[in-house]
Amino acid sequence: MTGVEITPEGAGWTYCGLRVIELAPGESFELATGEHETLVLPLSGGCAVGTDITLTGRPNVFAGPTDFAYVPIVSTVTITSEHGGRFALPSARATRQLPARYGPVTGVPIELRGAGRASRQVNNFCTPETFDADKLIAVEVITPGGNWSSYPPHKHDEHTEDERPLEEIYYFEIDRNGFGYQRVYSSGQQIDILKEVRSGDVVLIPHGYHGPSMAAPGYHMYYLNVMAGPDPERIWLFSDDPAHAWIRDTWADEPIDPRLPFREATS
Repeated sequence: MTGVEITPEGAGWTYCGLRVIELAPGESFELATGEHETLVLPLSGGCAVGTDITLTGRPNVFAGPTDFAYVPIVSTVTITSEHGGRFALPSARATRQLPARYGPVTGVPIELRGAGRASRQVNNFCTPETFDADKLIAVEVITPGGNWSSYPPHKHDEHTEDERPLEEIYYFEIDRNGFGYQRVYSSGQQIDILKEVRSGDVVLIPHGYHGPSMAAPGYHMYYLNVMAGPDPERIWLFSDDPAHAWIRDTWADEPIDPRLPFREATS
């Protein structure tokens, strides 16, 4: 039932967590949040979250954004899927108890970022501007095959005018059983990773520059970003690697990839 299971203790940090569960038709999963505010995000299929929230979900992560549920700290709910499905449970250690809520798909802004081969789609479903939470920030990114995202490489591991420290999880799904790559590095060479990623893979980023995320030609790449940190203000600030920041200035003259956005025709 449970595939991915990342806890702050297991990751060696303080805030971010993620589970990915798979439910057979009619199967249930009991979620006890404890001190972690948690989202229920359908990756495929729909589900009921407790007795008050029903999520329509979606066929797959490349069909566009989805509705979702927020489950506060110190809560226990049962997740039940009538027809079965796969569900992400991103979480963050929190202290403020907010009400359980339904997040409608109509409230998820779709942002098209970059241009040319750096074009990608960001589903901003749980950012500070779009959805209230105590610590948790989460977005989905879809990168068409052959494109790069998380580019220019950037970091958020210091408290400065331009950054706030945020732990981050990347959870990947690649269509057609394909593959991609993820780069993570730091200027002091404490981290220097280029990892091949496939569906179900996770990359943890406690600090350092991350990017690009590279979708191999022919294979669209999806990843879920889960972020949280110690700052009392829930804010997402980051700094580009100064060696590569110039690339942003080239996008004004390039069109956005015409394959974007990924969205169900009926939505």
